[in-house]
Amino acid sequence: MSIFIGYEIIIMKTTPKIKRVQLRINQNDESGFLGIVSSEPDYKLSLALNKNLKISLKNTSPVIINDEPDNELTFSRFSDSSASQNLIYDLTSNRSGKNYLIRKLKNIDYIFRIHDPDNEININQVISTLRDAECVTAVFNIDIGSIKDRNLNHLIH
Repeated sequence: MSIFIGYEIIIMKTTPKIKRVQLRINQNDESGFLGIVSSEPDYKLSLALNKNLKISLKNTSPVIINDEPDNELTFSRFSDSSASQNLIYDLTSNRSGKNYLIRKLKNIDYIFRIHDPDNEININQVISTLRDAECVTAVFNIDIGSIKDRNLNHLIH
């Protein structure tokens, strides 16, 4: 005598619930850009900024652009990210010989980027401090949104 035990498999199709998540975007999560006019070489200006702003800019990998097939342009860069996890300072040269990183800013020698998503820094205070530096001729607040240049992505890395 054989006994047959049957199993019934029931497959229930369940649709996953859609969960909506709202992301908060901080409108102040942008970097501040300052244009600096100075006749000093990049290393002297970085030392002056370190002293006046109490930061620690150090020479990092330069911005390298291939303008033409045989023409490589190098723009020096100094960075500091030691003050805070989110606070980053970048000083980038706008000149390489007779060429410019951002052509619309020909009168600017250096571009100083302050990435401050937590709003720890008062940009106006930084501008005032930079203007007091002996090696700085002028400081300008730059509205990056109004500038259209293919090399902007090298500043915002």
